[in-house]
Amino acid sequence: MKLRSHHVVTFSLAAALALAACSKNEEAPPPSQPAASAPAAAPVDAATAGTITGTVKLDGVAPKPVRFKTDSDPYCSKVHASDPLMSEEVVVDKNNDLANVVVYIKTGLENRTFPTPSDTVQLDQTGCHYRPHVIALMVNQPLAIVNSDQTTHNIHPTPANNRDWNKSQAPGADKITDSFAREEIAIPVKCNVHSWMKSYIAVLKTPYFFVTKDDGTFEIKNLLPGDYTIAAWQEKYGSTEQKVTVGPKEAKKVDFVFKAS
Repeated sequence: MKLRSHHVVTFSLAAALALAACSKNEEAPPPSQPAASAPAAAPVDAATAGTITGTVKLDGVAPKPVRFKTDSDPYCSKVHASDPLMSEEVVVDKNNDLANVVVYIKTGLENRTFPTPSDTVQLDQTGCHYRPHVIALMVNQPLAIVNSDQTTHNIHPTPANNRDWNKSQAPGADKITDSFAREEIAIPVKCNVHSWMKSYIAVLKTPYFFVTKDDGTFEIKNLLPGDYTIAAWQEKYGSTEQKVTVGPKEAKKVDFVFKAS
């Protein structure tokens, strides 16, 4: 009799455990789905695409350019014997329009991916300075550095968010091709041979950017309608930004002003 009682208890316990396990399985949430990857950029419909244009100006008196001493290199000294090499930290025209300002869409395009352009952006070393003084390109877009001078240069980007590299380039040497894997605005570039040589490289995630011309103007085209933050970066005065809404087929004008200091 005691033996049968023992079997009943054992069976009841097993049934209870099975029922609990079954109930637990029924209540368990479905397995989590893998996180969705960022959607690719939708094709831009020309019928609805908008444009942002504007001008960047300096409010106040621009600092006077500094004349660089190039006599440490006979070639550079000869090139600039009658044409002094001047600093380009702040470049303005007669109307105080600012050149070399990177204007770009800062927010409004999150969680979207854009194809990396295959075309190469070029940075030249000519007349013992960098040309252009400021360039912009996309993440992983190829950058080609050329030495058009008859003297050896050294190209040394000093990024905060990308890989640091430092390469020499002799006269007539092949171009140096490299790229940057992360967004950064902007990377200072120097020449360890010629201390006066400076440039900047802005690296962006989207194709919506522009480096202002000599008259301070910019144009960002083929924007999908939406709400954006548009920013402007200048090497001496830093960054400023504005909110802007672009409607279908709308041409929006946005101007920036930096205070001279």
